Amino acid sequence: MAKKKEKKEKKAGKRMSKKELAALLIDFFHAKPSETLSMKYIFSELHLTTHPQKMLCADLLHDLSDDDYISEIEKGKFRLNNHGTEMIGTFQRKSNGKNSFIPEGGGDPIFVAERNSAHAMNNDKVKITFYAKRKNKDAEGEVIEILERANDTFVGTLEVAKSYAFLVTENRTLANDIFIPKEKLKGGKTGDKAIVKVTEWPDKAKNPIGQVIDILGVAGDNTTEMHAILAEFGLPYVYPKAVETAADKIPAEITPEEIAKREDFRKVTTFTIDPKDAKDFDDALSIRPIKDGLWEVGVHIADVTHYVKEGGIIDKEAEKRATSVYLVDRTIPMLPERLCNFICSLRPNEEKLAFSVIFDITEKGEVRDSRIVHTVINSDRRFTYEEAQQIIETKTGDFKEEVLMLDTIAKALREKRFAAGAINFDRYEVKFEIDEKGKPISVYFKESKDANKLVEEFMLLANRTVAEKVGRVPKNKKAKVLPYRIHDLPDPEKLENLSQFIARFGYKVRTSGTKTDISKSINHLLDDIHGKKEENLIETVSIRAMQKARYSTHNIGHYGLAFDYYTHFTSPIRRFPDMMVHRLVTKYMDGGRSVSESKYEDLCDHSSNMEQIAANAERASIKYKQVEFMSERLGQVYDGVISGVTEWGLYVELNENKCEGMVPIRDLDDDYYEFDEKNYCLRGRRKNKIYSLGDAITIRVARANLEKKQLDFALIEK
Repeated sequence: MAKKKEKKEKKAGKRMSKKELAALLIDFFHAKPSETLSMKYIFSELHLTTHPQKMLCADLLHDLSDDDYISEIEKGKFRLNNHGTEMIGTFQRKSNGKNSFIPEGGGDPIFVAERNSAHAMNNDKVKITFYAKRKNKDAEGEVIEILERANDTFVGTLEVAKSYAFLVTENRTLANDIFIPKEKLKGGKTGDKAIVKVTEWPDKAKNPIGQVIDILGVAGDNTTEMHAILAEFGLPYVYPKAVETAADKIPAEITPEEIAKREDFRKVTTFTIDPKDAKDFDDALSIRPIKDGLWEVGVHIADVTHYVKEGGIIDKEAEKRATSVYLVDRTIPMLPERLCNFICSLRPNEEKLAFSVIFDITEKGEVRDSRIVHTVINSDRRFTYEEAQQIIETKTGDFKEEVLMLDTIAKALREKRFAAGAINFDRYEVKFEIDEKGKPISVYFKESKDANKLVEEFMLLANRTVAEKVGRVPKNKKAKVLPYRIHDLPDPEKLENLSQFIARFGYKVRTSGTKTDISKSINHLLDDIHGKKEENLIETVSIRAMQKARYSTHNIGHYGLAFDYYTHFTSPIRRFPDMMVHRLVTKYMDGGRSVSESKYEDLCDHSSNMEQIAANAERASIKYKQVEFMSERLGQVYDGVISGVTEWGLYVELNENKCEGMVPIRDLDDDYYEFDEKNYCLRGRRKNKIYSLGDAITIRVARANLEKKQLDFALIEK
């Protein structure tokens, strides 16, 4: 009997491979990181009973010791080698368990196995202990402390059972659903969208435990879904009552004393030009002749900071939000509605306070003089972009002389800007026509026409002038602190990739030379591709090569606009940096001293981050509406173009409505396709068939998953 047993065990010994035993050993040492383990103890705990198994284990222990992964404390006794190295950084969770740690000061990512993650969440600030690196293996660490949670609230759909519930999330970084005890449900039912806060994650448990913070409504309802998108990005979806109440107490009337302090523009021809659905008019233009060929043009901006006092409850809320968020069917304002749509808004035929940049300017766009002043205005007319455009095209309509003169000056300013090396990205926007229930009925494209460009040029001029007035100082003088809008030169590597990518279409772009050389060459490229089928694609790849514009007190100029000095001054109703600039310019005009650079740099960083988050939420809402729109068109066939290539499939943008979906790589079953990152393509291993970025392609709409905001397409071979 004993012999049989021995034989059995010997067989079992053969079955465990070296790789399997190595993994088992590593796990065992990780489970007892600070203990010294004898060989005998290891054999017993891992149930290694046969001679071959023990020999293999002894070999592996010495290999791990040679790799410096474990240390032999005394003969036959080993301990995990932590090297005492601790690091602080950011934890990045992946649903496939391949988590990583990004060190604070930069450096290569370090792998953190799921078992060693201490249930850290995505983007948490953590402390890890760093394991000794094994030969030919990636560095590895273990989370020993979670220092700061990045996010502990998640949005998803509830599934309620008899005595407990789960929140099912589409969050890609959370591999498991969140368990919710029945008493923490807050009345939620199956199919409700909810926000859940993770309260604990027990060591041995697979699922985190949470409680419902808010029920957003029934999944699929339009308002519920829009609120869910905002909550997903950590953005507020309701305006605090206390702030609304504070705004209601602000008096709307303007006192004669206040008017007496300001330059009076009430009698000068003034109008606003805005989108037809706008309610907050934060800029107006005035114009009057001074003498032959010279005009006075006023760029009048809503004087928000006159009403919103620094450090007050409204100001703190605006600082936190930093920007208004524009979803497909609603605006989530930065300021309470009473301020943005009524008191501050430059509505027609109402006296309003403004902060203005006044120019003496020629028809050729030469600025002879400029000043920044507090004013009082009275707008004569509210134009939509379409109405102003009609005047420009037909040369008839209200205030035609004034509108046409502003158009002439704007075109001259624009020409000057491009001659100086500004980059002309003129992209259309996808817009939805939506019924009263929020359902998308049609898709249309919004293009920038002359009326839009007219307003844009004067806003750019005002922003630039304000930045120059503060930033441009004599040689030995230090400029006072101001939040600038900065934009760095393109990333050289990305520029090189762009050059290689467009070469296959027969285009060229300069990758070296002066700033202006490169920007002129990019403009030349954008002109060349205009109206061609590859236009959208090359424009997208070109934009990817660019840096992102952001806010900073350290001015490096704005590359894309070709301005040495640039700031944001013209939209204080919807952007907090503009409010900061208004306050600082007022302070400096009154002879005030400079402010703390580090305080304003932190505010700049926060504003840049919030701007990015708002843009992502806006994109998610467009994506949702696209999927909703296409879900009624399942089975229909469309022509499109490959707009993105990844290792998991092809993204395809439809020509007709610019909706984007994906052909999963698993559905390309005529070959084994590999992803070629450098050339933006998938290549078939056997037949060498290539799917490249920009290729024309025909698809059928296969699936629409609203929950995941995902469209799946099936390829139609022609």
